[in-house]
Order: sequence, then structure tokens, then C-alpha cells
Amino acid sequence: MSPVLSGVLQLTALVAALALVYRPLGDYMARVYSSEKHLRAEKLIYRLIGANPSAEMRWPAYLRGILAFSLASILFLYLLQRIQGVLPHSLSLGFTAISPDQAFNTAASFVANTNWQSYSGEQAMGHAVQTLGLAVQNFVSAAVGMAVAIALVRGFARSRTGELGNFWADLVRGTVRILIPISVVGALVLVACGAIQNFAGIHEIGQLTGGTQQVNGGAVASQEVIKELGTNGGGYFNANSSHPFENPNAFTNLFEIFLILVIPFALTRTFGKLVGNVKQGYAILATMGIIWLGFTALMMWTEYAHHGAALQAAGSAMEGKEQRFGVGASAIFATTTTLTSTGAVDSFHSSFTGLGGGLTLLSMMLGEIAPGGVGSGLYGMLVMAVIAVFIAGLMVGRTPEYLGKKIGTREIKLAACYILITPTLVLGFTALSMALAGPPESILNTAGNSVNNSGAHGFSEVLYAFTSGANNNGSAFAGLNANTPWYNTTIGLAMLLGRFLPMVFVLALAGSLAEQKPVPETAGTLRTEKPLFAGLLVGAILIITGLTYFPALALGPMAEGLS
Repeated sequence: MSPVLSGVLQLTALVAALALVYRPLGDYMARVYSSEKHLRAEKLIYRLIGANPSAEMRWPAYLRGILAFSLASILFLYLLQRIQGVLPHSLSLGFTAISPDQAFNTAASFVANTNWQSYSGEQAMGHAVQTLGLAVQNFVSAAVGMAVAIALVRGFARSRTGELGNFWADLVRGTVRILIPISVVGALVLVACGAIQNFAGIHEIGQLTGGTQQVNGGAVASQEVIKELGTNGGGYFNANSSHPFENPNAFTNLFEIFLILVIPFALTRTFGKLVGNVKQGYAILATMGIIWLGFTALMMWTEYAHHGAALQAAGSAMEGKEQRFGVGASAIFATTTTLTSTGAVDSFHSSFTGLGGGLTLLSMMLGEIAPGGVGSGLYGMLVMAVIAVFIAGLMVGRTPEYLGKKIGTREIKLAACYILITPTLVLGFTALSMALAGPPESILNTAGNSVNNSGAHGFSEVLYAFTSGANNNGSAFAGLNANTPWYNTTIGLAMLLGRFLPMVFVLALAGSLAEQKPVPETAGTLRTEKPLFAGLLVGAILIITGLTYFPALALGPMAEGLS
């Protein structure tokens, strides 16, 4: 079978699997978030944290709950890393405390659902930190994103009230009823296919070329499934999802791509059910699907239709890719992980062709909305839908409306702030990192000691790092030494600001929409469930992103790809 045909067949199987579970999972999540009943386990959690799950919250109270919970999570995870040397399964295996700047970076990363790692997992983090700290955050940070998305959906669905639900109930339900059950089944599948799940120590094994290598055990399968399902991305091992203990074979590779996409796509069905019009969900699904399939096809083309003698001799751009996955599956994985806020990798993006690396960058720069992260993809796409109907309203001279709500001055200002905050972080921190240069031991010595490649590729490494951090992706170009005080601190700040500042604007927008009374549909109302609107939305996304990032892309991946 030709490599191209193999890639196309895998893509077809993936689309079929997603289509099969789209409706039942989407309907189930709609019931979870609209139910008035609480499970016994949930009631116990509410008593332990002192929350009243039935109390409705306006957007400021909802936001305070998110920030308080996230701050407590950062402090706990930071402390856990700083005392790692005295924790069980850490001291005996030789793991010591994590340095302050790296502990801050990692705590910010996992709480922000980014999972950027400036360390080698098997060499830095013991079993206690991995399971009690990082794995737990994989669940709850994903549940926070889903809660914000549901709050925005309620803003569209409700009227004459500023109440958006209860954050603590949404957090607990998303974790207990959605993420944990799917993760249990997914972990069993990975273990059955060869992923490891234990608390073993360090083993010394022989190598094919002679000599020995030390390899850790760990609760890998359970963490692998939630890192994909929750669009987190942090690997138990430094090689991430290219490591055979995390991703043993071609089937598990496709299964992990499925896990990354299944909730973000199904949430569009949930959205349609909660607003009382499933066709609106189909329009959002179509927009996400068009962008994802288009970028996947482009990525496969760049990695198959290559130029250069070395690539032609190899038959494709195989550098940095696993033989057991191949170019097609690696291209699908790379597109999926960067169009969502996942950051897991089964190949090294720095080794992709110049244009292929540029596509991974552009995928993140879209705002990771096609289909985006768990929750964050849906609320990001809905904000873009608000922008799109505003543009349409300007074209015809009519006050824009979306789902029966008028998009006025307040709403468009909040949406504009949402789409501007991430580019400001990305371009600002990239410019500072490339411009600052101090003595070797100084925190201001940024690019000098960290960028391993000169010219356009070196610039792309820095741009990719901050794009990944501010968009809460977490993948890396693999050529940047980010474990320095400067990058640990600035990328940590980019991750926190890129995660929580947009949530402020989303929740404020939800509160504003919920207070409105519904606007009757008339003959002049834009039909936002039609293909015309989906096309307008795709165009608005690509144009806004292109205008924002084109100069930076021209200096990096485009210059390299066209050279």
C-alpha cells in the first residue's frame, strides 16, 4: 500500500469514528449540564469543598470561582514539585526538588491546560508528582474549559437574567460524569494495546547498538488518555506520544487522535441542544470540520510533495517521524494537536518541511478553534461567530443578531478584546526574546543561549514557543532550549494570561447576552444555521488571523519554506 493511500484511509476511518459518536456523546453532555440531579459522589465533593451546587451565579461570581480554584491549584502543584525530594517514589528513584522557575512554569502550564514542558518527564518528575499533581490537573483544567463554554452557551440560551449556572457544579459534573468514565475505558484500550501502567522503578535495558539504557515505569496509560481526551498534551516521557510506552503502534496513534477530537467536535451538538436548535450546532461543526480537513490535507501534501534530494531519496519527509506511524498519520496528528489546545506530539515539528512547520504555527494562531480545546474551542468559535455576524451587519447596514441576541457595542468590544489578547502576548514576548541580549549568565540572555538554529528557523522556534504557550497548546518546535529563567518565566506568564484573560471576556459576554430579551426573527435576520454563514465564518477566521500574524510568519516559516 502506498504511503499516500495509507494516510487517506486512516483519515477516512477517523472521520467515520467521530461521526459515529457525535450525536450520542453530544446529547449526553447536554443532559449532564442541564440536569438538576446530583450524583452521590458529587454531593460528597460539594460537602468537602463547601459549595452549594444549586446556587446560580452571575458572571463575576462564576469568574471568581474559576480564579480561586486555579490559584489554589497552582500553589498546590508548585509546592508538590518543590518538596518532591521527600515524596514517596521520588527520593528512592533519585528525583530531587524542581527549581523555583521551572516549578512555576510547570504549575502554570498544567493549570492553564497548556502542559508545556521544559523538562524531560522521566528524568525530572517522580510518580507522586505525575499522578497526584499533573494527572489531576489534566482532568480539572479540562473541566474548567468545558464549564466556561457551557456558561457562554447559557448566555445565548437564557434571557432577562444574568445567571450562568454554578461553576462548582459544572466543574464536578464535567470531571465525574464525562472525563473520568471515558478515561477509564480509554486507559484499558491503551493497556490492552501495549501502553504501560505501573509504579515500577528504573530498569536498565540493552540497546540494539550495544550498551544499556535506563527506562522508568509509571502510570502512563491513565495519564496518556486524559492528556489527549482533555486536550492537555503533557507527556510522561520526554518523547511524548512518539514513545512506545505512551503510543505503542499505529492503532493507538489513531485512537489518540480520536480522543483529542471527540469532545471538542461533540460539544457543537451539545451547544445546539442547549440553545434549542441543533442546526446551529451543525453550522459550527461544519466550520470546524472545513478548517480541520483543509489544514490536514495541506499538511499531508507538504510532507509528501517535498523538494530536495534527501527528501526525494527517502520517499517523503521522514526526518523526525516514527516509522511505525508514517508520514500520513504524523501529519494528521500534527494538524490535530495544533488545531486543538493539546500539544501532544508523535513527531518533531521542527523536522517538518518549512511550510509544514508553518502550518502547525498557523493552526495555533487561529486560536485553536477547529475544533479547538475541550471547551475553549467552542467558546472561541462562538466569539468568532459574534465577530462574523457583526461584519455581516456592517455589510447590509443592519444591527447584527446571533441566536436571537443583539450584538451591540458592549458585546463587540468584549469579542474584540478576546481576539486581541493572544496575539499581543505572542508577538510581544517573541519580540522581546529576539531583541534582548545580555551576558551569558543574565536572565536577559534570551535567544543567544536557547536558539539552536540561526536565521528564519531560529526565529520560528521562538515564535512557536510563545504561540504554543499563549494559545495553551504546549507543543514545542524541539529546537529551543526553554529551560532557562527567561523562558520559564515569560512562557509561564504567557500561559496564565493567555488562559484566564480570555475567560474574563467570554464570561462578561455571556453575562451581557443572558441579560437581554430575545429578538424576534424577521425576514432580514441573518440565517446563521445556513452554509452561507459557515463560509462567512471560515473567511472571517482566516482573514483576521492572516492580517494579525502574516508579518511574523513571513519572517520565519514562509521565508524558510520558500528559500
